Amino acid sequence: MTKSGRPDERPVPAWLNRYIEVYLNQSRPVLLGSRPPTNALWISSTTGRRMTTKNLGTLISKITFETLGVDISPHLFRAAAASTAAVYGGNTHHLASALLNHTDPRVTEEHYKRASSMSAAAAYARIISGFRTY
Repeated sequence: MTKSGRPDERPVPAWLNRYIEVYLNQSRPVLLGSRPPTNALWISSTTGRRMTTKNLGTLISKITFETLGVDISPHLFRAAAASTAAVYGGNTHHLASALLNHTDPRVTEEHYKRASSMSAAAAYARIISGFRTY
C-alpha cells in the first residue's frame, strides 16, 4: 500500500529473494516469539507487534544517522528520489511522479523546479570559475 492507501506492487530483484526468505522463515518467527500470528510483514524487535509507519520512519532515521552521520527520514528519501529523477531523467517527463506513485504531477513539479535551479547554479559556478584568477 502507498501512503495514500492505494495498492502498489513492484518487482523485487531475484538476488533479494534469499534474504527475504531468511527474514520470513527465520527472523520473523523469532521476533513474533509466542505471540499470536499476524499478517504484518515488519515486526518490532522490542514489542513483537507489527511496526507502524511512524516506527519504521523512526528506525530508518536512526539507522541512517548511525551509519552516515545524517538523519534521513523516509520523506527525505522520497524528496531525494524525485530530485534525482528530475536531474538525471529530466527528459523523461513524469518520471518522478511515476517513481513516487503520485496521481497529481503537480506534487513533483517543485522537485523539477529545484533540479532546474541546481543545474543553473552549477552552470553559473562553472562560468564564474573560468573568470577567476589565482
